[in-house]
Amino acid sequence: MPFITIELIEGRSEEQLKAMVAEVTEVVSKNTNAPKENIHVFIEELKKERYAVNGKLKSED
Repeated sequence: MPFITIELIEGRSEEQLKAMVAEVTEVVSKNTNAPKENIHVFIEELKKERYAVNGKLKSED
């Protein structure tokens, strides 16, 4: 039973997230032979104010 966690910065539309989850599920099923109904995808959206790269918060971009 695969568990996939995806972390991304907030800002994607609901349609984008649905498409991503569908495609990730398809690929994992294909490559592991796991039934799609056994694949769990967790989306963790990070606030730009709580994520930094190179010493700079993403909210400052």
